[in-house]
This record gives sequence, structure tokens and C-alpha cells, in this order.
Amino acid sequence: MRKLNELFQELGISKVRLAKYLGVSRQMVYNYLELNDINKWPKEKKLLLFKLLDVSDSKDIDSINVSTDYLMSVESRLNQEVKSSSDFESQFDFKGLKKEAQVLLSDITFILKEKLANDSNDENYYAILYLYHLLQSMDNVPEIKYIFGYMSKTTGFTNPEEYKFQEDKQFIFEGILYSALTLYNNGGASRSRLAESHKRFVQEIEQKNEEKLSRTQQLNTIKIQALKELGYTEINEANAAEVFEKIAEIQSRKV
Repeated sequence: MRKLNELFQELGISKVRLAKYLGVSRQMVYNYLELNDINKWPKEKKLLLFKLLDVSDSKDIDSINVSTDYLMSVESRLNQEVKSSSDFESQFDFKGLKKEAQVLLSDITFILKEKLANDSNDENYYAILYLYHLLQSMDNVPEIKYIFGYMSKTTGFTNPEEYKFQEDKQFIFEGILYSALTLYNNGGASRSRLAESHKRFVQEIEQKNEEKLSRTQQLNTIKIQALKELGYTEINEANAAEVFEKIAEIQSRKV
């Protein structure tokens, strides 16, 4: 099994892609790879593996030589099987996406579905919900990208000296985050010590939400006034341009 794990690494086959190919969860893939003999795998999954690696017996795996041609042939079989066994591409439009982006999107969706399906206490649901919120805010809050980068590095997926964003800012942010998490993990922080700081954190968020609500109410009031002055009851495709122009005019009166 050690040879098989090494072979997957050499071929660049992730546990996610292998799970999709075999039609099982990632955890099941880990379970399979912990067995000391491939012949202990379910027969159907073992035959799929042999098909992928183009071998007829587990003993043949030890003699596999990963050449460029072999790597490309395995990649071709892997992609074809995953494509034919999944309806993901029929649900999403991949036009305009590079091949690596298509694979990434497919892999992310597979993991999200797996985690939501195996969630017994709603923790995965809320974690993914918060991730969704972060993705929505990422363009306006660059630190979100730095957090993703930091976590990718600490979990061993990315070289710690790799910087894909603004290097100076990412470097500083990572240093600050490392110091904070070191304090957290070493027991140097407690709820009582951070109570006042967390209180200010809550107050700041509440203030921002109040300001946002106030702006929303103000815009709604202006929209209602614009509709009233134009003699409309709602904004639709036919009058949208005229209504927005009136809204801009009303706002300019208040300057």
C-alpha cells in the first residue's frame, strides 16, 4: 500500500479526485489506503483501480514506471470516468473557465456535498455558510485571501514562502495571525482576559450594521419618493432607467 500511495503522489492524483473516480467519500478512500492489501478492497473498487492504473493484478503496481505517456494515459482515464459518472457539468456552465479552474470548482463542490451529507450536528452547515459569506465579501476585504493563504500554508498544502497576493501586506498579516494563534494555542488567552476586547468587537459590528440599516432605509425612502414623483408604483424593466435617474436627482437636492 505504501507503493500505491507513492504512486498517487507521483501521478498527482488527490484523494478528492480518487474518491470521485471510485464513487465513494474521501474518508472511504483513506480507509481503503489504510488496508494492508488491495485485495481487501471491495471487488468493484479494486477493478476500477486496476482499470485506472492499467494493470491486471495488484502485483503489477510495484513494476509501474511513471513516464510522461503513462501519466497522460492515467489522467485521460481518470478525467473520462469522473466526467461520465457525474452530472455536475450538466448543472453548471463551465464556459470561460480554464481547465484547472473547472477541476477546482468540481473538486470543491464534491467536498461541500460530502461534508453537508455527513453533517450530524449542523456544524459543517454553518462552517460552509460562513465560507459562503467570506467568498461574497472577498473582493472588498483583501484580508480574507490572506487568511485562506495562511491556512493553506499551515496545513501543508502551500509553500510558506509563496505569496500570491500583495506580498508585503500578506507577509505582515501572516506574522500577526501567527502571533495571535500562537497565543491562543498556548493558553495565553482566556475568555476573562479578552472579554473587554470582544465587547468592543461586538459594539463595532453593531455600529456598522446600524449605519448600513440607516443607509438602506434612506435609499428606500428616496426610491419611494422617486416613484411617487414619476407616478409609478414599482421599478420594472421599462422604467428602471428613468427611476434611477430620478433617484440620483433627489439625492443631489440633499447635497
